[in-house]
Amino acid sequence: MAEQVTFYEAVGGEETFRRLVHRFYEGVADDPVLRPLYPEEDLGPAEERLRLFLVQYWGGPNTYSQERGHPRLRMRHGPFVIGAAERDAWLARMREALNDLDLPEQLDAMLWNYFTMAAQSMVNAPS
Repeated sequence: MAEQVTFYEAVGGEETFRRLVHRFYEGVADDPVLRPLYPEEDLGPAEERLRLFLVQYWGGPNTYSQERGHPRLRMRHGPFVIGAAERDAWLARMREALNDLDLPEQLDAMLWNYFTMAAQSMVNAPS
């Protein structure tokens, strides 16, 4: 009987998510729309949180929940004004990061579909 492979394993595990999130935050650092949404001077903690969340979400270790509890994404993003401009900037930076991974088309599409759904669900301000 074939062993089931998680999405996390199929894309390359921890290293893939580390590369994805690091590249994403490189874009955030210089983005005039996104950078103000990150109050910490050092983006490192935000990078670590997103990486741990994505690792857990896609079938890797559940370190995020052990350290931070339930993700409660809408609640955690509630203090920030997120409209269409912020959503679109977030997706643009994530698309750049995802492109750098050069994943097989099906895996890329699964991640991208999740990111577009998640980004839209964080919008909390009218355009």
